[in-house]
Amino acid sequence: MSIIAREKKPKGGGQSPQFKMRIDPALKEQLDAVAAEEGVSLASWLKELAREALKRKGLEPKG
Repeated sequence: MSIIAREKKPKGGGQSPQFKMRIDPALKEQLDAVAAEEGVSLASWLKELAREALKRKGLEPKG
């Protein structure tokens, strides 16, 4: 089980842009449950996954 630190405020000091996407309700339910197990919001959990994916591709996340 990994620990993901909750973000206290948006990076850069301002309001972060929103990113909207449509997903199947059953998938969202699964994702919500996993994020809750980690003790973070779904948004924070997805951002951490995206950062990890960038690192695997040899890219340093910028945010």
